[in-house]
Amino acid sequence: MMENFLIINCIGKNDKLGLRINKEFFVHTFKEKENVNEKLVQETFDFLEQHKVELNEKFSVIVNQGPGSFSGIRISLAIAKGLEISKKVRLYGYIDNDLQNFDLKNIEKLIDENLTEKNLIKPIYLS
Repeated sequence: MMENFLIINCIGKNDKLGLRINKEFFVHTFKEKENVNEKLVQETFDFLEQHKVELNEKFSVIVNQGPGSFSGIRISLAIAKGLEISKKVRLYGYIDNDLQNFDLKNIEKLIDENLTEKNLIKPIYLS
């Protein structure tokens, strides 16, 4: 079971970041008219810093693989892959349809039912 994780859900609709740290769950919702692609990197790192997250091999990053926006998925994957390489975090991906609601209960269900793929990221873009 993943204890502490960041989940990145930026596919062009209902874009959010979720963070479970020390048994607490926090959500950062992007404003609907905001250009998330331009702010995703900075807001992700600000969100992690705000909650004093220690990135290491025990921390996981879960990324929505789509289907969705090409730019949103690519930037999300770039952030996740960068954290995996630089901080040795564990990287997982999931398909958008497998997560019914963006809340801790459904994210834990996603994890418990093994609907996340470790190190096997297959983005699905909308054309």
